[in-house]
Amino acid sequence: MAHVPAGTETDPDPDPQPDPQPPSGPARGPGGDGPRSARTWAVILAACAGQFLVVLDVSVVNVALPSMRADLGLSTTGLQWVLNAYSIAFAGFMLLGGRAADIFGRKLMFLAGLGVFTAASLAGGLAQEGWQLLAARAVQGLGAAVLAPATLTILTAAVPAGPARTRAIATWAAVGAGGGAAGGLVGGVLTDLLSWRWVLLINVPAGALVLAAAALWLTESRAKEARRRLDLPGAVLVTGGLAVLAYGIVQTEQSGWGAAVTLVPLVGGLLLLAAFLGVEARTKEPLMPLRLFRVRAVSGANAGMLVTGSASFAMWFFMTVYAQNVLGYTPLEAGLALIPSSLSVVLGSKLAPLLMRRIGARHVAVLGALVGSVGFGWQSMMTADGTFLRTILGPGILMMAGAGLAMTPLAALATGSAAPGEAGLVSGLVNTSRTMGGAIGLAVLSTVAAARTSHGTGPVALTEGYALAFRTGAGLLLVAAVLMAFWLPRHSDT
Repeated sequence: MAHVPAGTETDPDPDPQPDPQPPSGPARGPGGDGPRSARTWAVILAACAGQFLVVLDVSVVNVALPSMRADLGLSTTGLQWVLNAYSIAFAGFMLLGGRAADIFGRKLMFLAGLGVFTAASLAGGLAQEGWQLLAARAVQGLGAAVLAPATLTILTAAVPAGPARTRAIATWAAVGAGGGAAGGLVGGVLTDLLSWRWVLLINVPAGALVLAAAALWLTESRAKEARRRLDLPGAVLVTGGLAVLAYGIVQTEQSGWGAAVTLVPLVGGLLLLAAFLGVEARTKEPLMPLRLFRVRAVSGANAGMLVTGSASFAMWFFMTVYAQNVLGYTPLEAGLALIPSSLSVVLGSKLAPLLMRRIGARHVAVLGALVGSVGFGWQSMMTADGTFLRTILGPGILMMAGAGLAMTPLAALATGSAAPGEAGLVSGLVNTSRTMGGAIGLAVLSTVAAARTSHGTGPVALTEGYALAFRTGAGLLLVAAVLMAFWLPRHSDT
């Protein structure tokens, strides 16, 4: 992996050593022998399990929404906010969660975030009124925003820089992508066999198990050079700006881009973020040191993550609704149909480190975007009478294999170029870029699809709208490939 002195744009040099772990036998990385290797794999497992739960809950409730509406009497708008309450809180608090991990301790923030997430899952699963469910989803998003940055920071601190860390990050990326992919299947199984409540209640035993493992295996670490002072004005501005901007983005799905209810929060969020940048440029201890963006690996990787995430996140939504609304699949059948795609994203993520050693991280990221673009182009040829092999299996495998290939080198480049004292912050930035990219992409592509269907609800009209959304996604990935080819550093030691 690589470390770049603040404010430079040269290709990174090898990382400094990560925060020390407690002595427990020979200091070997994953794949080595001895107690240290076992502890390292336990740390990786705990971090990946936390990331899986966070990403799973972005999509697991999709297939349960009709049951939630019938049971709790939710309106159409209220149903939309079951999804939006989580995503807005998640995106809005991510940078704050990442910085808090650096200052107050990665283990502490991991346990706190997972504890809040698990408790909110219990509250949501037991909700008797619509407002209780929405409040629980918002608190879930807050817990996820604290948990997600800590997962990647703990992992990079536990594994020495080099190929071993790259493989660990690949596992983290694969598990995260797999969580998004598994949401439809897990939600369909639980809703069909038990009830909608179990798409939330399942987090309780899983969260308790991960909490116990994390308390036992993780050791506390924090940035040694970080002062125990949080940039409160910056934290308020960036959290408010991201949350308001995310609110405006999700409003586009219902009201369109030109409505006042959309434009006002979009402009307000951008103004808050502009004020945040002004504060960060002047404060002595900024939440987000702007010099980070002068490091090509950090700025380029986050830009790449934003654009690739905008297409790949929307893919799961459109593939699910196409399978159900056009091909007539049940929720469970739709989830089963996407299993090969779920496996391909894992395969792409695990293949990425091997390719990175041969052709470099930049080329692997570009290759992933190009492979994904081919899959999106193939998917855009879908028809209303499509078959599983031609309109789901083949293009789905290419789209998700490309996502796995792209996201692993992007995460590795960004985190490997951060100073140890800013690892949590950069991890939060990576997760924010992916989350905001997904929200923006879904809003844009949903608008594109709706404009093409012209409010038609028949299979042919819906298919034409979905097809145009996939063609647009293919274009976004081509833009991402060009952007990463010119922006990412040419050489790295990842």
